[in-house]
This record gives sequence, C-alpha cells and structure tokens, in this order.
Amino acid sequence: MTNLHPTVSWSLADLPGANKPRVVTIGKFDGVHVGHREVIAELGRIAPDAEATVLTFDRHPKALLAPDAAPRPLVSSEQKVEFLGGAGASRVAVIPFTREFADLTPEQFARDVLAEGLGAVAVLVGSDFRYGHLGAGNLETLIEQGERLGFSVHTVADVVHDEGERISSTRIRRLLDDGNAARAAELLGRYHQVRSTVVQGFQRGRELGYPTANLENPPEGFVPRDGVYATWVDVDGVPYQAATSIGVNPTFGDVADRMIESHLFDFDGVLYGSRVTVHFVDYIRPMNKFPDAQSLATQMAEDAQRIRDILSQ
Repeated sequence: MTNLHPTVSWSLADLPGANKPRVVTIGKFDGVHVGHREVIAELGRIAPDAEATVLTFDRHPKALLAPDAAPRPLVSSEQKVEFLGGAGASRVAVIPFTREFADLTPEQFARDVLAEGLGAVAVLVGSDFRYGHLGAGNLETLIEQGERLGFSVHTVADVVHDEGERISSTRIRRLLDDGNAARAAELLGRYHQVRSTVVQGFQRGRELGYPTANLENPPEGFVPRDGVYATWVDVDGVPYQAATSIGVNPTFGDVADRMIESHLFDFDGVLYGSRVTVHFVDYIRPMNKFPDAQSLATQMAEDAQRIRDILSQ
C-alpha cells in the first residue's frame, strides 16, 4: 500500500511516543532506490499489524561529522518523505542530524528513540548497522537492548542489480554525474527528478522558437551532468514531453551559474511562478558551444525530434 503523504515527525521532540506498535527501519534512504523499497516492503512481512515506520535524517551524517566528505543528496527531505510513502511507509521520522543527536549513547538511542519515541516492536537494519555516539552500538548491542526494551531485531541483505553490484545511492550519484539517467532510473525504480519554481530567464529560447521554463536555483534534487536530456515535466500534475538542458549555455557565454531549462512540447501557457518537476529519462548530448544562434536552433530542432521518438516509446 502506498501513501504519498505519510505521517511525518520532523524532530525528536515530535516523535509520537509508544501509542501504537511500530515496525521500524533506520537509514539515510537517500534517493529511495529499489533496494530501499525492498527494505520497506520487508517491514510489512515482519509485522503486518504494526505501523510501517522509517527513521531517517535531514542530512547525511557526514554533513556534520566530515563536511568535506559529505555527498550531495539525491533528494530533498520533502522528496524523500514522498518517495518513502510511495514505497509503503505509513510514518516517517526525519530527525535533524545535530551534534546533540550524534552524541546519544547506544542505550539512549534504543530507549529514547526506538522504544519510548516510536513504540518499536520490531527493528529492521543491515548487518553492518552502527548507531550511537562514535558508532559504538552494533547489531549485537541492538539485539541485547531490544530484549530488554521489548523489540525484536531483524536484518536485511543488500539488494544487487543485474551486474552483481550492490544498489546504492553512491552508485546512482555516479551514474547521474556521468549523465546516465536511463541506468539511474533502473536502480531507482523511477526516473530521477528535480523540482523548482519557474523564473524568468533571458528569453533566448523564445527568440529561437523554443521557449523554455527556467528553474530557480537551487532545485530540490541532485542535478545531473551538464547536457541535453529527454524528460517529462509535470505541471500541476499534467506530464509534458520536454527537452531539458543543464549548464551555462556556452553559445552565449554570459551565464555564470548552471541553469536547468526545459522546453515543453505542445504546451501553450505561462509558467512563471509554477512549481514543476523534471523527470530525466535519457541523455541526448553534451552542452556544446555553437557558432551562432541559428546553428543552435537547428540542433534544438534535431534534439526535439529525437526526444519525441524516445519518449513516445
């Protein structure tokens, strides 16, 4: 059962307490990929009568503990909540990964968060799970604490894809950095997406016959490699085929920041101020510099036809 709007707690103080039995899994869940979905499905198999609950964080722990090594997130916290609900979570607890939280002892985490904060009757983690200050807690200590506090502990194996490699957020991030949106979609179980508000740009696309929706920076979601992509763009729940470019538009050379621009096929309307979502289907070509505007317009026409062919499949 999916729920795009699960019940959400945004802090430790906001946890519901032990007011009903819950089966809980813990992790970063960045991207909510195919492996994560299998973990959430397992919650229902472990305790079908308990509330399926995901305990996650508002940022990667390294953002606090080792900022220079922290990866860019694949999704925003709000996107993560929606994807977790779509995967079957009835409740999501998004905990701010603060120094105070990082300093909890394993005993405090098990008692205050899992038992008293969430009413856990079962907890699902990976075999290499670590928790508490400096990662002092492990699977063995969690089992011991669960026996004392009244929850069972279960483990889940890694999910691998057809090349035999573990599905991970790191792998998906690398694929998107390479522009391989199609392969990333296979591991995510959906098209990778970003969303933002449409703002006014230079209106060069309109002058070339290809008006574009310019997304405000920074968007929600991981921005893939520069280039042109076949995409779907959702506007008020309606999907439109679109050509989306990422980069600084080198043909004109006066854009300092990377921009995401989408030309929506068969759309006639005003998008300024609209919140739109861009779904990346496939990579078309690099962001090239053309000798003049007409050469760019000719290439855009070729891109549009190729993208229509891809999306029509």
